[in-house]
Amino acid sequence: MKTVQISLNSIDKVKSFVNTINTMDCDFDLISGRYVIDAKSIMGIFSLDLSKPIDLAIHADDGIDKILEKIKPYLV
Repeated sequence: MKTVQISLNSIDKVKSFVNTINTMDCDFDLISGRYVIDAKSIMGIFSLDLSKPIDLAIHADDGIDKILEKIKPYLV
């Protein structure tokens, strides 16, 4: 597992982020304070405070570099 910070400060960014990670087989969680939600759930993402960076937990054993390359536009 690897944790990175991402920024989803617009509706368009949220949509493209969800579309991007839904193409991958591993699991992703967004962590904001005490809330942990499935990062593939667009409704869950909109329940978070998107005005500040959010932690993204990537649950993958290998291929982390490829995943990070795909989500590069959202990294802080």
